[in-house]
Amino acid sequence: MRLSDAEWKVADCLWKNSSMTITELTRELAPLTGWSKNTVITLLKRMMDKGAVTYVQEDKAKRFCPAIDRTDAELEETDSFLDKVYNGNVGLMISNLIGSDRLTDEQLEELRKIIEG
Repeated sequence: MRLSDAEWKVADCLWKNSSMTITELTRELAPLTGWSKNTVITLLKRMMDKGAVTYVQEDKAKRFCPAIDRTDAELEETDSFLDKVYNGNVGLMISNLIGSDRLTDEQLEELRKIIEG
């Protein structure tokens, strides 16, 4: 399941907080995104249609919860990125990262440890 950038922002809030109402989500997302309550509702509806979120009715409010695991979503996004940008070639991606001079010495050392296992 692919999430749009906007859906990732909503999912991230839900992963961090386990569950949230529309009001809580809007309050947390508005300073970062400028989104109104209607925008959050639209995103939640799309995510429910995809099976990415569920909700429980509590009195007057719905409490939304993530229906997908963050790690699974990250792996799906990583695979999609690798296929789209590097034709699935992890080595080419790592080579580009190393050659870009964007990584700090600490990041390079961390990458080296990961590769060496």
